[in-house]
Amino acid sequence: MKLINYEETWAKLGYQLPKYSRDQIKNNTKSNPTWIHFGAGNIFRGFPAAALQKLLDEGLYDKGVIVSEGFDYEIIHKAYHPYEDLSLLVLLKADGSIEKKVIGSVVESLVADPESQVDWSRLKEIFQNTSLQMVSFTITEKGYGLKDSKGEFLEIVQKDFEAGMENPVHIMGKMTALLYERYQSGAVPIALVSMDNCSHNGDKLHDAMIAYASQWCEKKIVPQEFLNYISNSDKVSFPLTMIDKITPRPDDNVKKMLEQEGFEDTELIITGKNTYTAAFVNAEETEYLVIEDAFPNGRPPLEKAGILFTDRQTVDRVEKMKVCTCLNPLHTALAIFGCLLSYQTIWEEMRDTELNELVHRIGYQEGMPVVINPGVLDPMEFIGAVLNLRLPNPFMPDAPSRIATDTSQKIPVRFGETIKAYQNSSDHKVSDLVYIPLTIAGWCRYLMGIDDNGNDFPLSPDPMLQELQGYLGGVNLGDEEVSSEVLSPILSNEKIFGVNLYEVGIGKRIEGMFVELIEGKGAIRATLKRYLSSYDNAK
Repeated sequence: MKLINYEETWAKLGYQLPKYSRDQIKNNTKSNPTWIHFGAGNIFRGFPAAALQKLLDEGLYDKGVIVSEGFDYEIIHKAYHPYEDLSLLVLLKADGSIEKKVIGSVVESLVADPESQVDWSRLKEIFQNTSLQMVSFTITEKGYGLKDSKGEFLEIVQKDFEAGMENPVHIMGKMTALLYERYQSGAVPIALVSMDNCSHNGDKLHDAMIAYASQWCEKKIVPQEFLNYISNSDKVSFPLTMIDKITPRPDDNVKKMLEQEGFEDTELIITGKNTYTAAFVNAEETEYLVIEDAFPNGRPPLEKAGILFTDRQTVDRVEKMKVCTCLNPLHTALAIFGCLLSYQTIWEEMRDTELNELVHRIGYQEGMPVVINPGVLDPMEFIGAVLNLRLPNPFMPDAPSRIATDTSQKIPVRFGETIKAYQNSSDHKVSDLVYIPLTIAGWCRYLMGIDDNGNDFPLSPDPMLQELQGYLGGVNLGDEEVSSEVLSPILSNEKIFGVNLYEVGIGKRIEGMFVELIEGKGAIRATLKRYLSSYDNAK
């Protein structure tokens, strides 16, 4: 049984099939596209594309979504084209039940590569079409980054600035070039919607595209009117969003289950850029997407699929609640210590006494006191579901190593914002924090690439990895002292933490914790027990 064959046997095995004419939806979208998404990974297929499927199934909308990939082109060639853009969503529920849906809402897939002339011409055509309402993104936080840790533009970005729009390399350069096509075709309004899991994602997207437009305007590559177009929120909007759904790499147990049912398209695809994907996506059932309702050219009625649309301030509060307190910091703490303690899955970590207690204390004791209730989602209910249902779900095969990816890009928000909230609070002091500093010290220990048994382990990809490891090159397990010069370049870096940790008063404390963590084999476990021994029922 293959993904592209609709057979009666699907329904008998509990597979939910699209309830609409996919050919008709394709035709509607081809001539009048309304939504294109950049970032063809698992989260897109498992959430936004599935939400659109709900509208199509219920007859509430009549157009599909076009997907494009601007970084890892193999995803399109290997995970989309062979299956006519269909995918299988496998929802792994906390009660052990499984739901399987064939997602057919994606009707076209393209590589965002100027050297692929056919696809690039089609992208230009889409952006020129007045029907286009929404351009969305799941390209990870680093997709919006134009500068290195020293605040200087990346080399590929500098080359884009000089070369102009003919062959941009960075995804933000490609997007700016495509938006110029829209400007030239009547400057029709459009919403550019980042759905990435990072703080103020819309602002990051806005700033990156303004940087490109400004540079090209300065070099007379584009007129001032184009920069004015992007800068006018009535023409080009950059809504804030908060997204939350765990979509791990394709799991081997899910693969075996599908094969036993006769589903044939289960091959694990690992691209040359180390993307893990397949024709199926395994994901948790729980999902949240909150979007600032700022769409100057209209939008699909996604609120009818459960997506929340609200004002900017509410999105900001929801995002801070989730990213700074109720989920992401807990995930990062589990990722760091999970790798150090040789865990393979997040749910197994939640059965570890110390790690379970650690994330409870980070969330309830240190994060929750500075959370503002956004109104549309209750923080206590949200974090309760995270700690008691979602993270411990044994059917969710998420790995610490996946969550540890790009940690240097995540820490400014996941921990830095709470530190800043304490710094600006009249009721709390930064010096009161214990478990966030301990996790930061744990991250520095993680960067050594040596687990608690003294064995080497592979570090997850991170754009700053080489630089950060360079600072720790002379540190060894068993060192009784570590010079401040080793950690100070890391802990004082405001681009990593959002603040200088020495200036807010916890840099030295983290240094001391780090020394405790490198005392020898077993020091990580011993340090966790020591700091958690005075547990005061903060749960």
